[in-house]
Amino acid sequence: MTSTLPDPARSRAVLIGTASYRHLPQLPAVEANVVDLAAELCDAMVWGLPVQHCTVVTDPQSPLAMLDPVHQAGDEATDTLIVYYAGHGMRDSESADLYLALGDSRDHLGYTAVAYQHLRSALRASRARRKVVVLDCCFSGRAARTLVGGDVLAAQAAVDGAFVLTASPRDRLALAPDGERYTAFTGELLTVLRGGVQDGPELIDLDTLYRVLEERLRAKNRPLPQRSQENGVGRLPFARNKARAGRRTPAGPVLAADVRAAMVATGLAVARALRAAGNSRDALPVLRLALQEQTTHGQGDLLAVQLELSELLAESGQVAEAVEVLELAFQQVHKLYGPEAILVCRRLADLLQESGNHIQACEVLKHALHIAEQGGPRTAS
Repeated sequence: MTSTLPDPARSRAVLIGTASYRHLPQLPAVEANVVDLAAELCDAMVWGLPVQHCTVVTDPQSPLAMLDPVHQAGDEATDTLIVYYAGHGMRDSESADLYLALGDSRDHLGYTAVAYQHLRSALRASRARRKVVVLDCCFSGRAARTLVGGDVLAAQAAVDGAFVLTASPRDRLALAPDGERYTAFTGELLTVLRGGVQDGPELIDLDTLYRVLEERLRAKNRPLPQRSQENGVGRLPFARNKARAGRRTPAGPVLAADVRAAMVATGLAVARALRAAGNSRDALPVLRLALQEQTTHGQGDLLAVQLELSELLAESGQVAEAVEVLELAFQQVHKLYGPEAILVCRRLADLLQESGNHIQACEVLKHALHIAEQGGPRTAS
């Protein structure tokens, strides 16, 4: 197994999240899951996946909307393919199989959702040498069983070079804690990517990631993750260990732009920590200060700051300022396409509509549609 990270140029990631439902409970944390996980995978300090190689699919309304991006990424990837799903996991009343919910899915009716076996088929068809599946949904442990299991499904389910990481055992519910920005499993995953593993290796492999996630979730008495793998792919490095960043790297010249980018990233991290502690009031000025650091570097963090700030402003009733912040972000996504572009458009359109600016809201949504159709930022909704 390689001792280096997968080649970003020859790898792809598809991050799927269904947060809004008609017949099932809403999962607002899922939207933050996919957006922030995309930002981490594209962060050069974590992996450095090019943004055009990271597809974010939010609230897919049909099997085509969910699976077409997986097939496309599978055709393009020759090194590693990562597929992440967050949302409701379902069981059909007639079988024990896992289904991935869509916006119109109804509980216990598998035909209203996407059968996991169809996602598995897309993985099997991929040219990628290695496949990594991360499922943050109820009953996701069933995927580990059906992908590389020891039962009657094993023969038809095998996928060479596959690693499956799931949020819960096969018959347990995953957890989306009230008041928390992320679901329990993805929240811990993001914590590991952002902070690294103390005393861990320079590169965090999939087996180490699983072990650390299990320890963190067990300590909080939350559902424990499961894993399955083939061909020793668990030894595949997944991310750089930020806890060891720079320990043996010689110091070089520090540019003003680098300092500003670091201030943006630090401000975002501090504000998120304050929000997690329930201190939104102090998070606001921190985010405003971070927003003042305009730089051509670290645009991903700057967009994340704008999204975080606009959300806080809207929650506190300062809708006009929230619109101003998102309008600034909207101007940026005309030139810079990343995994958050569609989300910027959607949130701005929502706030404009709430403010009575329906024509402007329509224009923003038209731009979002143009982004999706042109394929500049490979994002779907």
